[in-house]
Amino acid sequence: MTEKGTGSQLVHRWYTRPVFFVTDVHRAARFYVEMLGFEKGWHEADGAGKVCQVNHGECEIILCEDATRQDRGRLFIELTAEGLADLRRDLVRRAAPTKETRWGYETLQVDDPDGNELFFPRPD
Repeated sequence: MTEKGTGSQLVHRWYTRPVFFVTDVHRAARFYVEMLGFEKGWHEADGAGKVCQVNHGECEIILCEDATRQDRGRLFIELTAEGLADLRRDLVRRAAPTKETRWGYETLQVDDPDGNELFFPRPD
């Protein structure tokens, strides 16, 4: 954790890395890499394990294979207007499944093969 001092006040940086439960970690990782442009950061047991991490810039997601977990994750990812436009073009090029939704504001939604949801809200 990094800290910045401003007078007597300290500001702490919070770092998050969500865990999405999936039924097949290899299939899920391929989706994130091939459809969303992530890179695989690491994979347990030299690629044979049931947990891996995918990265896209500062966005890191742990994918954990566990067929007993039926819960789904939801992640909001905020991009600049230019970043969202680039993402939209990339998703069209990759033929990634998307839909427009509303969460109090216009949002681009991408669902992974296990039903985990990634939301990209339109910047103001």
